[in-house]
Amino acid sequence: MPPKTILLVEDEDNIAIALEYLIRQMGHRSARVADGTAALAALAGDPPALVVLDVMLPKRSGFEICQIIRKEPALAETKVLMMTAGGGEVERRKGLALGADAFLMKPFATRDLTDRIAELLDDG
Repeated sequence: MPPKTILLVEDEDNIAIALEYLIRQMGHRSARVADGTAALAALAGDPPALVVLDVMLPKRSGFEICQIIRKEPALAETKVLMMTAGGGEVERRKGLALGADAFLMKPFATRDLTDRIAELLDDG
C-alpha cells in the first residue's frame, strides 16, 4: 500500500515527536502543526488521508477543526482521529457527534494508536 499523508495537530512537542515517529514506522508521511489556525491552513492545501487531532489546542479547538473538516466538500474523504487527555466520555461522544471517525483517550497504548490509524486508512 502506498504511503499516505497524515496531518498531526498536536501542541505538545514530546507527544508530537513520538507520534510522528510511529507514523513514519507505519510507512506513512506526516506533517505536523501545533495549533488550530495552522491546521486550517495546512488543510487548505493537499488534503491528507487522515488528521490526528488533539482536542485541546491553542487558537482553535480540535472540536472546531473537526466541524470545519466535515463541512468542507474537498475534505470529505479525510478521516479524523481525535484524542484528548481531558474530559472522558463526554468529550469522546462530542468528538464522534461532530464527525470524528475515531477517538482515543491519552495516555493510550502505542498499539491502540497504530491499530486505529491502520483501520482508518484501510491498511490493517
